[in-house]
Amino acid sequence: MASKESNLPALYAELSKLGQIADYERALKVANRILSISQDEGVAFQCKIICLIHLSKFNEALQTIEKSPKLAVNLEHEKTYCLYRLNKSSEASKVTDSVQNPSLKDKELKAQILYRSGEYEQCYDIYRDIFKNYNDEYEEERETNLSAVLANLAIEGCNLEVPSLREHTYELIYNVACRLLAQGIHTHKTILAEAEKKLRTAEKMCKEGLEEDGASEEEIENELGIIRVQLGYCLQLQGRDKEAQALYTNVLKAKPDDIALIAVANNNLVCLNKDQNVFDSKRRMKTATHESLEHKLTSRQRKNIAYNQCLLALYTDQGEQCHQLCNNLAKDYPSLEADAMFIKAVQLSKEGKPKEAAKLLTEHAVGDYELPMKLASVQILLSHDERKDAIDILENLNEKDRSLPGIVSALVTLHMADDDREKASTALKNAVAYYKKNKGTTENLGELWRQAANFYLRGGELEIATDILQELVDSSPSDVKTLAQLVVAYVEFCPEKAKALAKRLPPLHDLAENIDVDALENSSWVIGAKTAKKKIEPSPGKLASEVSKKKQKKRKRKGKLPKNYDPNVPPDPERWLPRHERSGFRKKRDRRNRDATLKGTQGAAAGASDLYDITKMSTKPSPNPRHSPAVETSGPRQQQRKVQQKKKKKGSKW
Repeated sequence: MASKESNLPALYAELSKLGQIADYERALKVANRILSISQDEGVAFQCKIICLIHLSKFNEALQTIEKSPKLAVNLEHEKTYCLYRLNKSSEASKVTDSVQNPSLKDKELKAQILYRSGEYEQCYDIYRDIFKNYNDEYEEERETNLSAVLANLAIEGCNLEVPSLREHTYELIYNVACRLLAQGIHTHKTILAEAEKKLRTAEKMCKEGLEEDGASEEEIENELGIIRVQLGYCLQLQGRDKEAQALYTNVLKAKPDDIALIAVANNNLVCLNKDQNVFDSKRRMKTATHESLEHKLTSRQRKNIAYNQCLLALYTDQGEQCHQLCNNLAKDYPSLEADAMFIKAVQLSKEGKPKEAAKLLTEHAVGDYELPMKLASVQILLSHDERKDAIDILENLNEKDRSLPGIVSALVTLHMADDDREKASTALKNAVAYYKKNKGTTENLGELWRQAANFYLRGGELEIATDILQELVDSSPSDVKTLAQLVVAYVEFCPEKAKALAKRLPPLHDLAENIDVDALENSSWVIGAKTAKKKIEPSPGKLASEVSKKKQKKRKRKGKLPKNYDPNVPPDPERWLPRHERSGFRKKRDRRNRDATLKGTQGAAAGASDLYDITKMSTKPSPNPRHSPAVETSGPRQQQRKVQQKKKKKGSKW
């Protein structure tokens, strides 16, 4: 035993030498030899854990730490890193929270865990603290990571103070472009153009830099693929779909190693296909939803791809699968529950179940989704001629929504279609009463009142019409048109008031003062431009006699009769009809193609465009603007610190 213990200094010396040359395989064997001699050697135990981490044996390293808690007292950082690499972010976060005085490396690891978990605001706070209190050779990597956090915050719509960051590397320029893209989605095209410019600059810098470093062609294409997919996303946002499609296709042809990049490119191609090329979309969606992508994509990317998968099942008429995917989407992502139920309702409508679809939509009509969901249910019911149920939903809206001009118009139209003038009148009266009580609540108040007045005038309810018109005249005395309508209405039952109000109308000569009668008579807007006669005026260089000669009609020649014409035989009464309309016409049989329906390209669907046309499909309501395929960005990138095990390409992850 004593002889074995005497070998420990030599073994430690060998262990140190192997660690310096980064030969972790042999170093692990030496560490195990030391621990076989003495199990209490804490330094050898720590070296063993580090060797396992460098060899990417994270599960084995974690099990070794858990089996020897006494020796792993000061290995919280290594344990946290193993959990992080095993995609156990919640457990890793608990370990970091238990550290009393976290060091710089603990804070950076905590920031990485928060970034993966999507907690970008907390991650931002940690990086700001590190920038204030630490300064070393890794400042450029932290700056890149901070720019990636800022880009994700911009995607989520968080408006934070953006610190001034340098743009001297292609990673930094790329992340700045990602932030601009997030800002430009709902703002202005100039921001998208600026983002495109920066992405092209980053692509050029990346290619030149990797070529100078001696990187292989495959490594260069892998690194450029991320930038090019993001550039395609930028072009897609600008409506340049063909250019975007070419970029996505070229990146996929290069067969990059990053499976997350492949998934994003395929998802965006599915969005470009929309309701066309559904078989190609199904193939691409299968690639984008592979099980191995669970921990490679961000939660936002997984959510958007799952949403697009539901839409694709709807387009391909896979009813059962569509219901299942919608239920999973609502369960996994509660923020998209209303969107999932909307797609499910459309599928129910296609299956001929409008009442079930309307019930599903009204059950999930909560908060901001209340009015859109109920209007969608009304559209589904009307497309299936369920008019009564649609009217019930509209009448049960809250008073504010029920008084909106569009809702009032729909109610009046539906009631008049049922020949129920009384209910139509009640809907108008209630809307007018609401706006009388809440003045200034809508910009469409005047138009609504004017339409109500016209409705009552046509129905002969003059007193109600005059009350409404009087309100309009009082609110806007300069409105001559409404004043004239009010005069016409009063003439029928109160001529005295009509005369009094008529005095407020402007004099007739004032109205006709600016009217050019000759221009009106000569204008072609009454009888149409084609039938309007053009006035012929002689040119100054011609005499009036020459013009009069042109006006003279030319004499027509007498028509010639056929050679075999017999005046005693009556002409054929069908002589002016086309041959195919005459009674004796017989159609020739077409032996070339007996079945005309078989014409066309194989696999082409004649009515494919109508199948998904919202105006022609009787079972699909007009979707919320949100319910379009979700184009996904490849996302900002973080720059990870390099491990000195073996030579890796620039920007590689841990």
